[in-house]
Amino acid sequence: MQAVFKTIGQVAASDVTVMITGESGTGKELIARAVFQNSLRATQPYIAVNCAAIPENLIESELFGHEKGAFTGATGQRIGKFEQCDGGTIFLDEIGDMALPTQTKILRALQEGEIQRVGSSETIKVNVRMLAATNKPLETMVAEKTFREDLYYRLNVVRIQLPPLRERMEDVPQLIDFVLKRLASDRKASTQSIAPEALELLSKYRWPGNVRELENIIYRSAVMAQGDSILIKDLPQEVIDSVGDLPVLAESTA
Repeated sequence: MQAVFKTIGQVAASDVTVMITGESGTGKELIARAVFQNSLRATQPYIAVNCAAIPENLIESELFGHEKGAFTGATGQRIGKFEQCDGGTIFLDEIGDMALPTQTKILRALQEGEIQRVGSSETIKVNVRMLAATNKPLETMVAEKTFREDLYYRLNVVRIQLPPLRERMEDVPQLIDFVLKRLASDRKASTQSIAPEALELLSKYRWPGNVRELENIIYRSAVMAQGDSILIKDLPQEVIDSVGDLPVLAESTA
């Protein structure tokens, strides 16, 4: 993670396009925000778009806007995210889910700094820094021709690869402490610590959902805890079962 932070510092002040890759839940959007907040565009607009959450037939309108009458239901002109973000930074999350026709328009926006609203022949100049993220293997998708090779190279100027939580287990105690402090600050839970045996168990868990899963488990366990500290019995049973029997279990749950 120190290498990740170093890369953020190196690329933030430039306008270079950054590709952030890693498993779901590793914190790719947090990295994008860190790049933006430390950039020369930090006072300009920042817009995050989850490409996987927008239906294929609507994503072009969402990104580039549309003119009145461009399609059924287009009752007025719409300004897209790229225009809204002019002078700022746009973050395209889950870009591997984007359809090929939209990829072509993204490539033009990157190469030429130009977009066209759906239903219009007018070219609009935009000055937008692009950050992108995906949990999909884009190299494989390029080989399978489901992702444009030229767009891949345009996006992959600087790559930040986020390691899964299971590869940086030394961060687990600090992450748990951070989550507990934030829960207390937001008054969502009063529990402020975790028992050593519960921490030991979580330090052996494989975290398939990464940091997002850790946050959810600690939130759930803090709510369930009856005292000031999270005990093993407060943890989800599936987490306990996946780790297996530990010497501390009988003592802690007795």
